[in-house]
This record gives sequence, C-alpha cells and structure tokens, in this order.
Amino acid sequence: MRYDIIVIGGGIIGLATGYQILKKKPGTQLLLIEKEDELAGHQTGNNSGVIHSGIYYKPGSLKARNCIEGYDMLVSFCQEEQIVYELCGKVIVATDEAELPYLQMLYERGQQNGLDGLKLLDQDEIKEKEPHVNGIKGIFVPQTGIIDYKQVSEKYAEKIRFNGGDIRLGEKVIKQSDKEGKNVVITDKGEHETRLIVNCAGLYSDKMAALTEKKVDVRIIPFRGEYYEIKKEKQYLVKNLVYPVPDPNFPFLGVHFTRMIHGGIEAGPNAVLAFAREGYKKLKVNPKELYETVTWPGFQRVAKKYWRTGLGEYYRSFSKSAFTRALQRLIPEIQEGDLITGGAGIRAQACERDGGLNDDFLILENDKAINVCNAPSPAATSSLAIGKTVSEMVLKRF
Repeated sequence: MRYDIIVIGGGIIGLATGYQILKKKPGTQLLLIEKEDELAGHQTGNNSGVIHSGIYYKPGSLKARNCIEGYDMLVSFCQEEQIVYELCGKVIVATDEAELPYLQMLYERGQQNGLDGLKLLDQDEIKEKEPHVNGIKGIFVPQTGIIDYKQVSEKYAEKIRFNGGDIRLGEKVIKQSDKEGKNVVITDKGEHETRLIVNCAGLYSDKMAALTEKKVDVRIIPFRGEYYEIKKEKQYLVKNLVYPVPDPNFPFLGVHFTRMIHGGIEAGPNAVLAFAREGYKKLKVNPKELYETVTWPGFQRVAKKYWRTGLGEYYRSFSKSAFTRALQRLIPEIQEGDLITGGAGIRAQACERDGGLNDDFLILENDKAINVCNAPSPAATSSLAIGKTVSEMVLKRF
C-alpha cells in the first residue's frame, strides 16, 4: 500500500496526531500502525488519569505552551464528544519549611502560565480543602481534573477512521528502507510505502528514530511507577487530589493521592528504574534492554549523581511500610493496612548523552521522518496541542 503519512504508535500522542492531520487536511492517505492488539495499552492506559493545569512547567517551554493550549482543547473536545471528566482541583502541599521557596516558585509559575484562581493556602485553609492532610502551606489549583485517557484515545481513533484513516493493530515496525528512492516502512506483516513517517512510539521512540536518524543523542530510560489503592472504608481520607512539592532535581512529581474518574483513590507512584521497557512487574528483566540502559553514558552520570535517591525509591518499591511512611508525610492517618496493591505504569524518560533527564518535549526532523522522541507528562493533557504542532510540521512538507 502507498500512503502519504504513516504514524508509528497507537498511544494518545500518535492518535491525536493522526486525528489532527486528517482534520487539517481531509483526504490525506494516512496509516497508523500499533504493535499491540489494542490502542493505548502502555503509557496512556496505565497513567493516573489526571488533567494537568500547567503549574509545574517553565514559562515559555514546549511543555508549558502545549499543556495550557492542550488543556483547553481537551476540555472542549470532551464536551463536544460527551466524554466524562471532572475539574475537581488539587492541593499541592509543603510539609517542611525547606519546601516553601519552591512552593512559592510554583505559585509564580502558575500565574506566569496564565492560571486564574490559584490560591495560596495556610494550614487552616488546607484543612478546609482536605481535612486529613498535613501541611504548613499549600496551593489550590482549580484547573486540575480527572479523566479516562483510554476513552479519549478511543474517540481519537474513531475520528481517524471516520475521516478515512487506516489503523492496523498487532503489526510491529521492524525497519525503514529506501527502495528505488521510495520511503518504505517494513513491518512483520508486510511493507508500506509512504511520503513521510511520524514516529510516536513512546517507549521505543528512540529506536524508531534510529531507523531514519544518523545519530540519536537521547535514549529512552524506562522508569516504573507503582501504585497502591486505598481500601474503600478509608477513602474518606482524600477528597480530591493531594500532591507534595516535587523535588526540582527530578522530572517526577512524587507520591501523591488521586481520586479516579471511575471511583476509588490511588496512592503513588514511586519512580524506579525498570529492567525492561515494558517491565510492569518488579522482576521482569529484558537483558538486552537493561544492558542498553546501564551502558548509556547519560544514565551512568545520572546514576552516579543520584544513586542514594534511587536506592530510596527501590526500598519503597519492595517495602510497603516504607511506601506508607512516604504517604504519611501528606496524610498521617494512612496506615499500611489501608493500602491494596494496585497497578503500575512505565514512563519513557529521554536521557541525553551528557546525563540530562530531558524534561521537555523533544521532536527531531529529517527528510524521511518526524520523530517525537520525548513526550512525558503532561503529554496526555497536551495531546491535541502536540498533535496540532506535529500536524503543522507534517503538512508543511506537502
């Protein structure tokens, strides 16, 4: 088959990109390829379902711009398509004096990013919002919400098919080839000719980029985030969403409490190095992928600098009591017996060769492909904005 565009990856970014391309240019011959037998089966389907406001992100960064724009686009899309969501707000809580400067910086960032209604909270005001939360100061963020991103992804897929796009599941991309000057994507099911490849492969985005890029100076390092669920009789401890002040040295938000759109409360996640890119279980090991991770110069620098933090995360991974103590910083009443083992997700974290953990979106272009090489949280919230950005890059080629 011959296509104008082939999108690799059936997560929320690939689907949003395909939808935005067909929306902007109807009649485009578009194929989306997903190696799994279902859409949104990895990062999209295993996250905590939070609609992020944009408070954390550096003003002017791709993350900030796409999150703010994507937030408005997502809410409008859900209203139009009758997808259930709720803007319940969240509280970011400082539990220690040392966290107050960064809490103030977050508040100022939120204002710079155009968030209206942010409110600094004292101890009594925290208790009004979340009666069981311990904190000396906090921020209430009214824009934050909850949603089911798998449902959103399925709606994007429906739109792609309605607009003439083709989606193929259970088909794995193996390589790219130039045959008689033609751009050919070779899969385990056959060959597809295309004018342009759009790589939205998430956990394997660096490997897909390497099919067309001579030098890829980032590597995806998989971090597993593990969750507990709070048993039903203790769910009254959390009204909506409660977050700590994050460590500014890491692109993770710290263990927190999230009310889910379909009911229940999640606690977590932690952030531990996964021994496989799809290592959702603690003991799942892919020797080849683990070797690629530990031999990457950037990862070695990160590990050397932050090994103590990493060991602490592993300790919490294998010790429920340690995980509970981390949660008790926010809600002292929570007990080990209140927690039921939940699911886990994998974050595809781009690590640069020099040791930087890339905390912004990263898109690489060449004559054959546009490679979305880093799309961390808030990618799901930002999906329509990212899809719009990539679609504009794509359609400039036509």
